[in-house]
Amino acid sequence: MKVKPSSKPEHVVHSDAASENPSSARSLPGFKHILVAIDFSESGFSALDYATALAQKFHSEVTLLHVVEPTVYSPNSLLGSPTMDEAGQTLLAGARERLKKFKQRAAAQGLAAEALVRMGRAQSDISDTAKAIGADLVVMGTHGHSGPRQSTLGGTAERVLRSSGCPVLAVPRPNP
Repeated sequence: MKVKPSSKPEHVVHSDAASENPSSARSLPGFKHILVAIDFSESGFSALDYATALAQKFHSEVTLLHVVEPTVYSPNSLLGSPTMDEAGQTLLAGARERLKKFKQRAAAQGLAAEALVRMGRAQSDISDTAKAIGADLVVMGTHGHSGPRQSTLGGTAERVLRSSGCPVLAVPRPNP
């Protein structure tokens, strides 16, 4: 480690890790494609901020994903009633409209992000989409209010972490 005298903190310490420790000469992996799971919460905005910073650093592709989880089930839902189809289409259209704000926020940071909306179960659709698009990082917000077992991570984030084939960055909700 080389130390330069300076009054500016950003110029005080410069590290040449490869010369100090040859075993650390390996560079950290870059991220070519980042999937950002968006749930339209403050945690989702925080996740986007983290993903944006990483994407800029690694020149990554970014895909925004929102999963609409159907909450209304009826005995006829298996038959695919027109009412259920219309309700699903309305939910998907609303989610696409809301996702535009996140896409615009990424664009304001200089990133061209693809936006996807899926209907299904968040934990499985996030992992499946990450695999399908070849993402090498999933970034998602956490709420941490799914129960005592998931009190620090959040139920969906924990399930994605367990089933994803790539690293998952779980971003906590911002402090008030």
